[in-house]
Amino acid sequence: MTSVTPLYNIRVKLTATTTRKTKMTDSSYKIVEEVMGAGRPIRIIVIGAGASGLNVIRNIKVHMKNVELQVYEKNGVVSGTWFENSYPGCACDIPSHNYQYSWEPNPSWSEYYASQKEIRAYLERAATKHGLLPYIKFGQKVTGATWHEEEGVWKFKVEDVQSGAVTEDYGHFFINASGYLNNWKWPEIQGLHSFKGPILHSGAWDTTVDLKDKNVAVIGYGSSGIQLVTAIQPIVKKLTTFIRGPTWITAGFGSKYAAPGGLNFTFSEEQKAEFAEDPAAYLAYRKGVEYELSSRFKMLHKDTPEQAAAVEFSKKDMKRRLGEGNPLADFIIPTFPVGCRRPSPGNGYLEALSASNVDVITGREITRIEEDGLVLTGEDGESKVKVDVLICATGFDLSFRPRFPIIGRNGVDLREAWKDRATAYLSMTPADMPNYFVFLGPQAPVGHGSAIPIVEHLTKYMLKIVYKMQTEGYRAVAPNQAAIDEFVEHADAFLPRTAWAGKCRSWFKNGKESGPVTGLHPGSRLHWFHLLREPRYEDWEWSTWSKNRWAFLGNGFSTMEGEGRDLTWYFDEPEKEYDAFVY
Repeated sequence: MTSVTPLYNIRVKLTATTTRKTKMTDSSYKIVEEVMGAGRPIRIIVIGAGASGLNVIRNIKVHMKNVELQVYEKNGVVSGTWFENSYPGCACDIPSHNYQYSWEPNPSWSEYYASQKEIRAYLERAATKHGLLPYIKFGQKVTGATWHEEEGVWKFKVEDVQSGAVTEDYGHFFINASGYLNNWKWPEIQGLHSFKGPILHSGAWDTTVDLKDKNVAVIGYGSSGIQLVTAIQPIVKKLTTFIRGPTWITAGFGSKYAAPGGLNFTFSEEQKAEFAEDPAAYLAYRKGVEYELSSRFKMLHKDTPEQAAAVEFSKKDMKRRLGEGNPLADFIIPTFPVGCRRPSPGNGYLEALSASNVDVITGREITRIEEDGLVLTGEDGESKVKVDVLICATGFDLSFRPRFPIIGRNGVDLREAWKDRATAYLSMTPADMPNYFVFLGPQAPVGHGSAIPIVEHLTKYMLKIVYKMQTEGYRAVAPNQAAIDEFVEHADAFLPRTAWAGKCRSWFKNGKESGPVTGLHPGSRLHWFHLLREPRYEDWEWSTWSKNRWAFLGNGFSTMEGEGRDLTWYFDEPEKEYDAFVY
């Protein structure tokens, strides 16, 4: 591919200007002998071939031209977090039929809440069917990325996972689709690795360890811990689980379509056949589920009737599932709002906690771990729980900080810039990072509903920016720092009115009990989708290849008047463009 050499190194900040004397034409300026709209050759580097990365590949392949695309994936297969998280019971807490691409509907989901294996198979099938695999280099881990201002490119160091050999690459654009549910972490407990038995982490499961008839301890009570306890309780000899605080186990969103009590169920062959044979009926079903997912934002506000109803329903449901008079109810049922921590459907979890082979530990801290078990401290002193296997369902690093150096404009290291708090333009681009986009960064709308529509909206937005740059002569673009700062100011003023800001420990607040909600958008999903319909170009700073911003006008012709094109398209639907003005 021919590299693009900048004619000038001019940063142009597009702002309103005052009246001034017109500058005389520079006699050295030359017309670019191209038609307007002709996209220059560009190279895009993507990290990650999970749900986000696959969506990028498909949409570049289908909708863009003159793009050289290279995706680096550290694993040997696609599907990202759905490959890496393979612990027993791993499943999605979003209804299956809404955890899928709009361009690859799957009427054959077997369950209302799909398992990890089924989601992984779906993503692998989509990648193969749509010809996405040739764009991916597997077993390749990006270990460094640096922006080069003069050349208008990112330069990368890429390590072969098997051999350790390091190669270099470059791209005009850098799309980080590595995700935020793959950088798992051990708990900080004294003596953790002195334990002589198997130590497992939910984010890096070892399938060779047999749990049958073993004494097992599970540390962690987030979604992974909930699913693990439920899955392994029937097969282990004794299960000890540590619950640090209360959490909502509730049917959650979309429960109208779930089994009674908001539980999971298996679709019949007749239902799957109906969905496959009647696309209209299938679409109507998906829209109904999505409507419930997207319509409950009022419930996530504090002190609303909807929040009060959710609390009342969830309390009654949890007490029913725990069993009459269960003393655990007083500890595990929260006083904080529903949604402060992401609620889990917890199919079978509360019932598992009441099983005869389960000990639930509350109110005691794990002081240290020894070679044969865990030492606990409480009001009555120390005690010890001896176990054969130790499972840590202690989650991921959710600080948003990258694991490798990402060095942007003026030498800014994103790891340092995000050391205290991660901030970005609409969750996707930090300051000082030209031509860089990240999926589901800080303040993304992931507090309710499926991530897949969010990923699709983000991809469209990113590629609109890329297309504009490709066809209008821009070399680099980065968000204005003031636009980011003012968005954070708005978010910090708005989010305290939501359940997410309640007093509970959650990843929405980077694992803290209180403080700013850094992980979520200040509004509903639809609020964010509306915001992303058209880019606010005024919030970005643009650099051009030419010192004349109009050089892309070229030779006076347009791609719209190429051979075979409709030269009178504007007669067909003259009112269509006004559709965007619907309030």
